[in-house]
Amino acid sequence: MMRVFYALLISLLLAGQAHAYSYAAAGKEPLIDAREAMLKAALEGNFEAAKAAASEISEELTYLTKDYDSGLSEAFESAFASQDTPALSAAINRAFIAEITRRLQAGAENLNDYQTAKVLVVKSKRFFDSMAGELSGEKRQAADEALRQALEAIGNPGVFGVGKREPDLTAYNTAVEATLKALAN
Repeated sequence: MMRVFYALLISLLLAGQAHAYSYAAAGKEPLIDAREAMLKAALEGNFEAAKAAASEISEELTYLTKDYDSGLSEAFESAFASQDTPALSAAINRAFIAEITRRLQAGAENLNDYQTAKVLVVKSKRFFDSMAGELSGEKRQAADEALRQALEAIGNPGVFGVGKREPDLTAYNTAVEATLKALAN
């Protein structure tokens, strides 16, 4: 009888852990990984390695250039041609802002799907956190607060309906606008 009890207890604990891990959908982000590789190589003066790291995200950059920032690819090309580390960093930040924009807009489109909207906002925050150290304190604080408001605006399904809050599209759009305004140059 005790074996059954322990087996049941262990299965409940493992099921709870599996649910917790499926909640956030962390995953790898090629843009973030490439940023680290590009900047490390550029700071070492190895722009060929930085360019090779950028080639790993060429599809993402092409997409972001086409749909979100028409001058993005040219900013990277110029930074590589002049071997200008600050220009490369600025180009990477532009790519991150385009990616944040893309994800926050997708969050608005998926606002009635709590899990999807939450993952999109959380991943936007991950991109923001990667570049936050390069922003002025005022911009950083404003964008961080706006992202928190976006996360709050997606609502909460609650546990068995308890604590349920409906998503607020108006508040979400206001938070997205404030985020993008704070990140604008």
